Amino acid sequence: MKHLLEEQIKEINKKEELFLQGKDNTYLNQKINPLLDKVRDKIPANLKSTLDKAFFKAFELIYEKGIDVIEKTYNKNSILVDYDINNQAVNKKLTKKHIKDLDNPSLISSRFNSAFSVVEGSVLGLFGIGLPDIPVFLGLIIKSINEISLSYGFSNDKEEEKAYLLLLIQASLLKGKEQRELNMRIDQLAYDIENGTVPAINIKKEMKAASSCFSEALLTAKFIQGTPIVGAIGGVINHSYIKKITAYSQIKYKKRYLLKKVNEQYANTITD
Repeated sequence: MKHLLEEQIKEINKKEELFLQGKDNTYLNQKINPLLDKVRDKIPANLKSTLDKAFFKAFELIYEKGIDVIEKTYNKNSILVDYDINNQAVNKKLTKKHIKDLDNPSLISSRFNSAFSVVEGSVLGLFGIGLPDIPVFLGLIIKSINEISLSYGFSNDKEEEKAYLLLLIQASLLKGKEQRELNMRIDQLAYDIENGTVPAINIKKEMKAASSCFSEALLTAKFIQGTPIVGAIGGVINHSYIKKITAYSQIKYKKRYLLKKVNEQYANTITD
């Protein structure tokens, strides 16, 4: 069991490193980004600030009033039942198949949510709707991460888990040194949560940081999405970012699960 867990952790660390190396989506890089580059000089100077506020208000709305609404869009109990079944299988006999079974619910939900984002972004973009799309887009991202976390036995009800989710969003949108530093901070927070040593958390501060990351990454995209017809490209952009955020979230939650299993095994060894 120990050997297989070590193999699985090495594999997830390798996936994490590949993500941090930042290989761009080929289609987005070759087809979409050149189009966005052509309109960068037409972006109003105050749009970054406007986007910051729009994303922050969307985060506030979701966390204060929208979580219950989001949870109605998926079957939380069903996901937890699937987790319990898969986790019991892992506890009974750790195999690659049983570990892979844990991945399946999150992969299915991620594919569905990414596909829905294409429709949502394209339709709104077709009619020149850019900024009003933000709460829907953000709600879809939080829904996706919630489903992923539940698939590995983690719930985002507590403040520290909400902060963890916000850090995942930030890290997935950053690049280079900043991304790697935040990735280490995420691992530390996961360790602190597991050991009950979480420091004081300022959720609003993390909301503002995540909002800034979003507005920086989507500055040109949201501007062009506000243009009728041409804005239909928003679906492709939304899909690309949701896919990126969910891919990173899957890596981090699975890593937490595997490390938790190592700790459980260690604790069992001591008691035996």
